[in-house]
Amino acid sequence: MTSSNHRQSDFDINPVFLDRWSPRSFSGDAMSKNTLLTILEAAHWAPSASNYQPWRFVYALRGTDGFDRILSVLAESNQVWAKSASALIIIFSDMLNRKDDGSEPKPFRSHSFDAGAAWAMLALQAVYSGYYAHGMGGVDFDKAIDVLKVPPGYRAEAAVAIGKLADKNLLPEHLQAREIPSNRKPLTAVAFEGLFQST
Repeated sequence: MTSSNHRQSDFDINPVFLDRWSPRSFSGDAMSKNTLLTILEAAHWAPSASNYQPWRFVYALRGTDGFDRILSVLAESNQVWAKSASALIIIFSDMLNRKDDGSEPKPFRSHSFDAGAAWAMLALQAVYSGYYAHGMGGVDFDKAIDVLKVPPGYRAEAAVAIGKLADKNLLPEHLQAREIPSNRKPLTAVAFEGLFQST
């Protein structure tokens, strides 16, 4: 077992997996573009089926027009706290396998799976870089496609806020109680040997 960040795993793992969590209270500190690109660099080294790399990231640093554009596509409940992030990102995935030979694009089944792998790498690199990343599904995805001028064939997967941790008292009262690293179900509830087991 590994213990870190008020969490404990069932088996020995690297503490970075326990140290990674999704806070909402960010300090609003500026982040350098180089730091953000370092985090995205790690994300784009994620494993990918046939090395297709279907993930795409639209990013913006705090204080820019791009930041305000991305913030505008988040659900209002997320805008309340994400406005204090150092950077915002929308992750897209290419749903089509577009070969270089000019042939007709075909559906790419693992586009979301691969984009999820990139998100995980991003979140871990953020911790390693002294930041935290919070992924969000509360997004107007259709608006994101329009506002960010995304071409056809791409799916908006999630938004991400990245920032330095701040005191939870900066959050609205209803969010303060949730500002703790969450635990996980026991491994036996999600990993089954040989056959799927209903719980």
